[in-house]
Amino acid sequence: MKSSLSRRLAAEFLGTAFLVAAVVGSGIMGERLAGGNVAVALLANTIATGAALVALILAFGPISGAHLNPAVSLADALEGELSWTDAPLYILVQVLGGVAGAIAAHLMFGLPLVSLSRHARGGPALMLSEFIATFGLLSVIWGCSRLRSNATAFAVGAYITAAYWFTASTSFANPAVTIARSLSDTFSGIRPLDVPWFLLAQIAGALAATLLLRWLIPRPPLA
Repeated sequence: MKSSLSRRLAAEFLGTAFLVAAVVGSGIMGERLAGGNVAVALLANTIATGAALVALILAFGPISGAHLNPAVSLADALEGELSWTDAPLYILVQVLGGVAGAIAAHLMFGLPLVSLSRHARGGPALMLSEFIATFGLLSVIWGCSRLRSNATAFAVGAYITAAYWFTASTSFANPAVTIARSLSDTFSGIRPLDVPWFLLAQIAGALAATLLLRWLIPRPPLA
């Protein structure tokens, strides 16, 4: 039975909050423990994020689909699997959940509630990275959900873990997470000035993957 809208929105809020808390918190912890070794800090950040994604998708997937990502919700609406009435609400609570997650991470590590990031992440190479990262993420989601739905959580976690390392941007691939990370002047932060370009690249990547996968792996006809 489909969950009520209020339960689905609560699941999206909580899931995105925990995802951002994992991203920001593991970045802080990794940087503190790595002794200046950026590769070790990034590895810690990567493992924590990938593992958290698997757990959160398994936990909240049966309730809301565990989008935890406005690009995924937009793509789901385009495919008719999320109503256009519900999609803006999903996106709103995901952004609010992301902000809450960043604040929670700061509180856990004794930092100011909000600190605008000064970490510059601009330029064509990073925009291309975000397009590719989000294109790949949506390709994995559509491919698994249509062919091997029980593997989706593990595939998404594995993909994001890998994409941290093969993209120059370290694979944000999520508008809500991007916005939240702009509020954290820590290891995982992004300068607010760079956020709009990341968002454009992410949405473009999500739309491109959705259109391609619509042809590559057509949805089965309704009974």
